[in-house]
Amino acid sequence: MPKILLIEDEAAIRRVLIKILTEESSAYEVDEAADGLEGVEKAKDQDYDLILCDIKMPKMDGVEVLEAVKKIKPEIPIVMISGHGDLDTAVNTMRLGAFDYISKPPDLNRLLNTVRNALDRKELVVENTRLKKKVGKNFEMVGESEAITKIKDIIEKVAPTDARVLITGPNGTGKELVAHWLHQKSDRSGGPMIEVNCAAIPSELIESELFGHVKGAFTSAAKDRAGKFEAANGGTIFLDEVGDMSLSAQAKVLRALQESKISRVGSDKDIKVNVRVIAATNKDLKKEIEENKFREDLYHRLAVILIKVPGLNERREDIPLLVNFFADKITEEQGVNKKTFTEDALNLLKEYNWTGNIRELRNVVERLIILGGQEVSEEDVRLFASK
Repeated sequence: MPKILLIEDEAAIRRVLIKILTEESSAYEVDEAADGLEGVEKAKDQDYDLILCDIKMPKMDGVEVLEAVKKIKPEIPIVMISGHGDLDTAVNTMRLGAFDYISKPPDLNRLLNTVRNALDRKELVVENTRLKKKVGKNFEMVGESEAITKIKDIIEKVAPTDARVLITGPNGTGKELVAHWLHQKSDRSGGPMIEVNCAAIPSELIESELFGHVKGAFTSAAKDRAGKFEAANGGTIFLDEVGDMSLSAQAKVLRALQESKISRVGSDKDIKVNVRVIAATNKDLKKEIEENKFREDLYHRLAVILIKVPGLNERREDIPLLVNFFADKITEEQGVNKKTFTEDALNLLKEYNWTGNIRELRNVVERLIILGGQEVSEEDVRLFASK
């Protein structure tokens, strides 16, 4: 249930706004504060999904409220309510981190659209934070081979910049992991990292997913919806399997990269976005360009920095490290006794043809942990790791 805090010193305006919000959705739980000081105290004590805040108020004005809340709970979107004479101040609050501003008296459609968009953004930010914690806990870049050491060096140099990165390599090699490391080691790490699997989204929906849509843009568009580029504002968007993106979506992505603007499906209104783009693919994009399946101009925009992630067969010396890493994680996840691998077992695993790369290796290690002996032997590998 979305929880909204309304900070407004005029009781009549509070009553009107509460009525509008609760009639829009019975799911909205609206709390109120009569001045900025009370509003900040409530924001400290409770978790809100959205704050609507007047600019001119006694005790603490809206700008001070915005600055205070952003320090303690930066994830809460704050929409400023401005009188006619406050317009310049309202615009300035956007630079300070406000989600948007609404002029008095509020236009009903504008108010409700802004509330919906802000709540959508909060939901995405919360989900992204959850995923970021999961990624930080569950993934590490394991390996000491020359190829992996080179990738780590590139990440250290490139991550602090806003340079676009194209990550290539076969399925299962860890391209997503490279993207997360680039984001976590960047100055944008405090912002969202939004992932889009371009291969998993139907071609007719990819533009709506990336750029959002307005109500009525197509049959199932029942309300305005923010897209992934808006959700990633101030952070990073990761376009996984970018080679599977439709040509029409590629054209819009190209415009977003060139102008730092997007427009929602069904709208001609431009929305400024500040997003770093990281892309990945298992396809040969130069071949795709020759076959007119991928735009050459987009390729050159994306491939400022190229990182090629090698297949596991190209870094066999890392297999013992990976096996031990996965063994520890799987033991913890499955709640089974810790197991070690004999040297002969590790040597045999190094000889396998790992067509499924690291993803396949992890599955084999999990099978051996569950089915093998207390010390996983060469015989266990021959019995349970067969293709």
